[in-house]
Amino acid sequence: MSAAELDLRHFTHEDLPQIRQTIIEVHDEAQGDDWEAEFKKKFPWFVDHWGGNPEYSCVIAYHGEEAVGFACGAPAAPHREWWREHLDPVPEKTRTFSYPELAVSTKWRKQDVMELLSRTLLECQKEDLAVLLVDVEHPRVQARYESWGFQKIGERRPFPGSPVYAVMLAELPLS
Repeated sequence: MSAAELDLRHFTHEDLPQIRQTIIEVHDEAQGDDWEAEFKKKFPWFVDHWGGNPEYSCVIAYHGEEAVGFACGAPAAPHREWWREHLDPVPEKTRTFSYPELAVSTKWRKQDVMELLSRTLLECQKEDLAVLLVDVEHPRVQARYESWGFQKIGERRPFPGSPVYAVMLAELPLS
């Protein structure tokens, strides 16, 4: 198996009813036993929240008809770039793409699917910057994003009970 065998399909807000369950299932499988029951229950809410944005964008990788990974996000609301609190001075660029989710099936890991999905999603965005969160207990994932041009600018716990995340920011297009 290789990433070259994958069919990458783009989806939008209008497609969410058709792809919602696929996203949930891929995410659940990718999280495996590390996925806490409480967060597993909340994940469908996050799918609906992000997918509810009219400019939502999602890329799903398929091997045949099997979904093996996805990446999704949406533009941040103008003047609501929460990540700015981590920088002084803040960049002059203001248009930000929020990149909240990436999941790859366990059997497709270490085959550059994560990078393929990320680059495919981000290359078609019109924003100047991309922001994402990475669990600080996953330094190898953080290092992967850094190798593509993301920089850690701070740490954040986005909601009570969540892990602490590294706040990572990159200029688009990625290097």
